[in-house]
Amino acid sequence: MRSFSHALCLALALAATPAAAQTPAPPPAAGPIVTTVGEASVKKTPDRAWVTVAAESRAKTPREAQAANSAAMSAVLAKLKSSGLPAEALRTIGYDLQPEFDYANNRQTLRGYVARNSVEVRVDDLPKLGEILEGVVGAGATNVSGVRFDVKDRAAAERDALNKAVADARARADAAAAGAGLKVERVLRIQEQRAMPLPEPRVAMMRESMQASSGQPPVAVGEIEIRASVMLTASVR
Repeated sequence: MRSFSHALCLALALAATPAAAQTPAPPPAAGPIVTTVGEASVKKTPDRAWVTVAAESRAKTPREAQAANSAAMSAVLAKLKSSGLPAEALRTIGYDLQPEFDYANNRQTLRGYVARNSVEVRVDDLPKLGEILEGVVGAGATNVSGVRFDVKDRAAAERDALNKAVADARARADAAAAGAGLKVERVLRIQEQRAMPLPEPRVAMMRESMQASSGQPPVAVGEIEIRASVMLTASVR
């Protein structure tokens, strides 16, 4: 009986241990607080671009369409490599082979097959972008689309914008506190507010329109804007 009582006491003690060991939640900040949102942006001249290059081929049979497309894309890739682009700058992003139909008098008639192959190209030497676009079209690309610009060291630009956003939030907190006859005592919390990046300008060019123009297609780089936003909470007194 004594052994049972001892075991019961031990079990109750062990069951109570986790509850006693729990760390109490920190008390809320004493006194008034102020919460502000700070925003900032950094403008940079792009030094990198991505562009999607595609080749599209049609034939009566799937095998013929595939073979024609393989030959066309091989020529395009060879041209890209001869332009000095490294292998890691080229990435296949899509391939499909589908039938095409004609519709007349409520009837569907097989016209043939179309094969498409798309490659994403990274260009780190922007002055050569126009030359590269002209070269791939001449090599057999039927579509050039989705030209977008960026900076190589985007992380540094984002940190710069974030630093400025925090400074803006702190200045707003100081102004809000001063308006109430108070002063910021200390910053309690800073939270970055991430948003979807704004789409960069895109350019789409078809083979026919590019061949109709003389020389390289003009490409205006412009500037890109990198934004940051934070929420700052501070105690005031």
